[in-house]
This record gives sequence, C-alpha cells and structure tokens, in this order.
Amino acid sequence: MQDTQIVDMKGFDDNGVDEVTGEKQRIPFFGSMSKNKETTWVISLFVFVHLVVFFCTMIVNNCLSNSHGDCALMFFQPLHENPLLGPSSSALDRMGALRRIHLTNIHGVWRLFTSPLLHAGVFHLFISLSSAIYIGINLEQKYGPSRTGIIFILSVITGSLMATLFVQNRPDVSSSAALFGLIGASFSGLIRDWKSFSNKFQAVMALLLVFAVNFALGMLPFIDNFSNIAGFMAGSLLGYVLFFSPQLRKPALHKGLFDYGVKKSVALKDKLGRPTLRIVCLLLFLLMVAGLIVAALSSIDINKYCSWCHFVDCVPSKMWICDSKSSFCKTTELRGQMVIRCLQSDKLKILPYTGISATRLEELCSMICS
Repeated sequence: MQDTQIVDMKGFDDNGVDEVTGEKQRIPFFGSMSKNKETTWVISLFVFVHLVVFFCTMIVNNCLSNSHGDCALMFFQPLHENPLLGPSSSALDRMGALRRIHLTNIHGVWRLFTSPLLHAGVFHLFISLSSAIYIGINLEQKYGPSRTGIIFILSVITGSLMATLFVQNRPDVSSSAALFGLIGASFSGLIRDWKSFSNKFQAVMALLLVFAVNFALGMLPFIDNFSNIAGFMAGSLLGYVLFFSPQLRKPALHKGLFDYGVKKSVALKDKLGRPTLRIVCLLLFLLMVAGLIVAALSSIDINKYCSWCHFVDCVPSKMWICDSKSSFCKTTELRGQMVIRCLQSDKLKILPYTGISATRLEELCSMICS
C-alpha cells in the first residue's frame, strides 16, 4: 500500500507549477487529495477497539447490580460520581486504569498498556473518537497509514510514561494521548509544508479548536491531561521526522527505465529534504522517551515538587471529586438501610439498601470523606 496520494495535475508541470500562471499548485489541508482514497484502516481499527473496550467496561461496571439501581440512564454512575457519564472508579481500576498505588511495584506495569484503551465516560468517548476520526483520517489520506500508525503508537507510549509521573490516588485513563499525538503531527505537517496548502489559517483554527475542547475535557476527573501533553509533544516531533511533502507531481506517462530512475531520484530527494531538522527532532524525541523511562522506573512523583500541577489534570468543583482520599468509615445496617459515616469529617450517607460489596463501600467512603 502506498504512503502518498496522487492528485490530478493536468495543467501543471512535473514540479507542481501551473504552466500558465507559473504558480505552484496548492491543496486544502483538510480535504481529499484524490478521488482514489486510501483505506484508513489505522483509525478504523482504533475506533473499533475503543468501542469494544468501553462496552466491556460498562459490563464490568454493572451499575444496576453493584449500585443497586442508583444509576444515570440505567447503566452509568450518577453524574456527581462520574460527570462524564461513565463507569465507577472501581470499574476503571479493574479494567486497568492508572493509579499511584498501582505503580509502586512491577505488578502494575501492565496498566501502562491498558490505560490508553480506556475512556472515562460517554462524553469522553464521543468527543475523543470524533476528533480522532476528523484528524486521523485526514493524516492517513495525506501521508499514509504506516506513518500515521507509527505516530499513533509512539504517542500512546509517551503519554502513558508521562502519566506515571503525575498520576494521583485516583484512576486515570490516557486514551486521548493518541489523539493529541495526531494533533501535534498535523501541526508539524502543516507548518513543514506551509506553502503547499491553500486553507492554512482555517486548518490552524480547526486544530486549535479540537485541541482546546479535548484539553478542557482532560480537566475533568479520570482523564489524564499530562499524557495528552506528552502525546502532543511526541506527535509534533515525529511529524517533522516522518511526514514528507504530500505527493503533488504528475505520474510519468512512460514507464521506461530512464523515467523510472528520474522518478525514484526525485522521491528520494523529497524524503531526504531538511535532514538537519529531521535528525534534531528525532534526537529530541528519543531523549524525551529515555528521560521518561528513567523517571518512571525511579517511581518519581512530581506532585511532591509541584503544588499546582494537579490543577492541570483536574479542576476541583462541587460537582465532582478530583482526588480519592484514603478514608475510614463506619457502616451500620438499620431496618434495611445502610448508614455510612466518615470518621474524619463525621459526614454520613444513608442508602436505602444493604448488601454492598467491600469495593463499593470503599468507593462510597472515599466520596463521602472528600
């Protein structure tokens, strides 16, 4: 499968220059480059996997049974518990979300690979996947699935590593790191070939809007915004390394040996263009990943040195809880009801049912005491 697209160049010379006006052809950044679109299997696979994992998460959550019907729209936790209309924190824990306590030993390393597959709720799932489809399909059609897939995977890995440095005592998911990697790569591709595109400023505004909406979403509970930042940085650097100029040249009419050699030499020249910038960006990316690996293996907790960093990840509000504190509660069963009292603050909550699991009791106790 080819990584480049060919556009109709009738009226243009072999360098993409209009034979009449002498101006170089320009193409829209967000738009089809040819009628024969490549199969965008990378983004399609991404969407399918995340939909399946979210469906499995909601089965594990089983709100009707575990929360005794205290649910939003029958299947989701109440909005004060999860403002993104999704599962409980304990369900995210079981599915492999990141949490500080799970990263203190080698047995929690597997969460670095499961956290990028999880979404915190329906709102997160819809906005994240819609944005990924809009950005990702455009990149696949312009630069090919192989390079888009490499940026996708490496952005996810970088985002998960960054999340380990800032994650607190609550479950966090890092699925949006891939999206932010695609956004960063889009900026790089747009800036690198600025003169090749016709709708540059509209494209910049569209990318900024997608970035702002998803970054603001990351300030709600359960979404790790630091993984988004790292994914964006990784995508930006890798975009300069991997994204060559979109193919604008008219295919050769003859398929002789001489024509083939010219075509190959031109393609090689394009791929090796701006080598210094590409090498510098590659070295910066490798240094960033190496530093994150060392920091993650050292179990560094940057929250100890940065008193305001947690506001980037979750903005406190009366409508939700940002940090699950270690709490102690006393439970009492009385006439078919369960009374949960926080020993630290003396707050209590009366539930019209009993038979609550130990995991759910711990979750409720943390919410009452927070």
